[in-house]
Amino acid sequence: MAEKKNVYKKNTEKGKTARKPFKGEALRKSVPGNPQKRTGVKENGNDKSAAVKKSRCPYFKKCGACQMIDTPYKKQLNLKHARLAELLEPYTKVESFIGMEEPEHYRCKVHAVFSHDRKGNPISGIYKEGSHEVVPVEKCLLEDEKADAIIASIRGMLRSFKIKTYDEDNGFGLLRHVLIRIGRYSGEIMVVLVTVSPIFPSKNNFVKALRKEHPEITTIVLNVNDKQTSMILGDKEKPLYGPGFIYDTCCGMKFKISPKSFYQVNPVQTELLYKTAIDMAGLTGDEIALDCYSGVGTIGIIASPHVKEVISVELNGDAVKDAILNAKINEVKNITFYKNDATKFMQQMADSGDKADVVFMDPPRSGSTVEFINSMINLSPKKVVYISCSPDSLARDLELITKGGYKVKKAIPVDMFPFTRSIETVCLLTKSS
Repeated sequence: MAEKKNVYKKNTEKGKTARKPFKGEALRKSVPGNPQKRTGVKENGNDKSAAVKKSRCPYFKKCGACQMIDTPYKKQLNLKHARLAELLEPYTKVESFIGMEEPEHYRCKVHAVFSHDRKGNPISGIYKEGSHEVVPVEKCLLEDEKADAIIASIRGMLRSFKIKTYDEDNGFGLLRHVLIRIGRYSGEIMVVLVTVSPIFPSKNNFVKALRKEHPEITTIVLNVNDKQTSMILGDKEKPLYGPGFIYDTCCGMKFKISPKSFYQVNPVQTELLYKTAIDMAGLTGDEIALDCYSGVGTIGIIASPHVKEVISVELNGDAVKDAILNAKINEVKNITFYKNDATKFMQQMADSGDKADVVFMDPPRSGSTVEFINSMINLSPKKVVYISCSPDSLARDLELITKGGYKVKKAIPVDMFPFTRSIETVCLLTKSS
């Protein structure tokens, strides 16, 4: 059998893990199809050497969020697949991407920064890449169109209600941000007004006027963020209309979404992602499943009908509270939630001789820890389903897990964020015989 080649090597300067270059590295920098000057390049027989295309997005150069906005969608998937395939080459063959039929306007969570132009007119949009300069945005190709319309209405109402947008430089003004969250399948809409003060002049009339223009709104929340911080939401909030939260469904289960709840922004692909993960596990109904980095309990709750028991672990206390409530809403009784660091919890389980048949792990972009992986290997589950949002940390972690006696059986990428470089991957590992 051919020897596995190492994808990672040590950086002797600081002991950090460094990745060797790979063919898909172009994905990180110059993305074919994007509006940039290229020399000596021929595409489909046509010389593109000095051409600079006009982007289909007028905000492309300042925003930086949609690195592949001008790359044909099929080509995006091919580029991402090439990058992932090379990273995972030592471990498994990467299956075809699960893409979207309609890859635009998929974001059901939309955030707009509010400010003003040089003439004092209110503007809303996004921060320019690498700065706090606000780039005015009317419509975004990734964002839900209803959300953009509501934000435009709020922007248009500010002058008539004499509401000033917040100025970061001098600290004056009231409205800092607007956050829109939409239940793709429930149709419910939440509007969050983020202000520097709980005193919102004529708030009842403002809410009434906004609802008149957008009767589809389910709830409006006032969130107060009076700190000099890059965080969008503050600690204090109160509903101005409706219950202060919305519901949506995923894989047949109902989930509560509050202003601060973690919930995937692309609901169409989220269902495919979780369905892929649970199908990979090949559950029979007799398993004890361990759901690590569990957030609001989405994976564990969706998996619960297919297993004997779910143990769910999450460090964020607010997320655990939401998870417990979501389990009650869905009448799930075979799941237990623990507020704990995933690494510490895994170490405790391994040290006490506890068992789990299947481990679902969905770590942050930085990946898991060496201690978590070693403890998981000691726990010795039959299967590990790894959901990754970073190919780099995934490859690093797979190297450790496979050295511990596991084999990567499958790797399926799911395109959660079209027009960006982001790659979400579901991997199945089984214990080697």
